[in-house]
Amino acid sequence: MHPEALVRDHTIYACVMGSRAFGLATEGSDTDRRGVFLAPTPLYWRFEKPPTHVEGPLEEQFSWELERFCELALKNNPNILECLHSPLVERITGTGEELLALRPAFLSARAHTTFARYAAGQRAKLEADVRNHGAPRWKHAMHLLRLLLSCRDLLRTGRLDIDAGPYRDRLLAVKRGELTWAEVESWMNRLTEEAEAAAAGTPLPPEPDRAAVEDFLVRTRRASV
Repeated sequence: MHPEALVRDHTIYACVMGSRAFGLATEGSDTDRRGVFLAPTPLYWRFEKPPTHVEGPLEEQFSWELERFCELALKNNPNILECLHSPLVERITGTGEELLALRPAFLSARAHTTFARYAAGQRAKLEADVRNHGAPRWKHAMHLLRLLLSCRDLLRTGRLDIDAGPYRDRLLAVKRGELTWAEVESWMNRLTEEAEAAAAGTPLPPEPDRAAVEDFLVRTRRASV
């Protein structure tokens, strides 16, 4: 089966991500689409297995096969967890509804480590830009701040909310380069410290509910035979 046919015919969940989902869209913002498809079980009986992900067929579109998506979500991958919480759902099936109902099962205190590691990598790139070019890529700085806000609040509340609306004006000011790099660094440092403090008393469970997710995956595979 052609990879694009898997996305076209077997998508169980599709949403819009990026600035539009975060409440930070401006005129000209891209429409980033993400999705999850369920490869029919008989395809796994062949020597050549279905792909774990597919790019396209639309521009800025990326989809994961359900099992790979669940694996990454159980590891508290920031991009995957945020995909599960997009307010802009474009397509969903009954199986997709079951996947969304499992959102609490994926969340765990591991999020502190995975979000912090991702944030550190992004910050290192920004600092390299400052050293080499005198300024960071301000759009990337804005998105890193948004991620740090999301991480802090997740650790505080046990719930992931990707809407950056309450911070929209200041974040867009960062994107426009209206804050100094020193001001942005100070904000990043404060959010990192607040996340560390929240992690110490987070209501999130130590580990995700892997058994519940695996039960869902096995049932969907069986139903797809």
